[in-house]
Amino acid sequence: MTHAPNFSLACMLFDLDGTLLDTAPDLISSLNYALKAEGLQGVSTDHIKPYVSNGAAVMIKHSTAKTITSSQHNKLLELMLDHYEQNIAIKTDYFQGIPAILKKLEEKQIKWGIVTNKRSRFTTPLISSFGLEHRANCIISGDSTPHPKPNPLPLLTACKQSNVIPENCIYIGDACHDIEAGKQAHMKTIVATYGYLKTDDQPDTWGADALIDHPQELAFWIN
Repeated sequence: MTHAPNFSLACMLFDLDGTLLDTAPDLISSLNYALKAEGLQGVSTDHIKPYVSNGAAVMIKHSTAKTITSSQHNKLLELMLDHYEQNIAIKTDYFQGIPAILKKLEEKQIKWGIVTNKRSRFTTPLISSFGLEHRANCIISGDSTPHPKPNPLPLLTACKQSNVIPENCIYIGDACHDIEAGKQAHMKTIVATYGYLKTDDQPDTWGADALIDHPQELAFWIN
């Protein structure tokens, strides 16, 4: 794992769920609240955690053994998201090693930001609960631009807000659509394999510049 000769890191961008923060406990708790409220059986963390990075609708899809109607799905989604909004950072925490990486970036005066498909309804209070809204150079939510990831627009918007060029940025994420977006934006890309990967995911085939098993490995990229 080596840097390109002309690569100089100007900004490190993070996906949110499964990369910067371990949000699975609160999302799964809200999912089970919704399932039980509708008389359905709850799901185990091991079963549903790999789908967290794909959003609430996908989590619901993989949580019910029986087929549910569109109206039932929409009801579950509403219940889950309303509950999550009210309980957004009860058990959520940084992945171990992330605070040290953010501190190192700031000490080196390297910009960093967040680019997530999570809607601002949830991103804003979540980021605020960790006091990151004044530390991050940019925070791009799933509804901040007309097209979310894998479209590169959110990442390009982050670059514009941070006054950096994509070629001097790194994007870290735990899903294939993260790497696809980063590559289309002409950034260096890193797979956070410590995140919410599915058992049949093959991150080594996604075309990323690196795979990391722990956030502390990001220190290698910080000049």
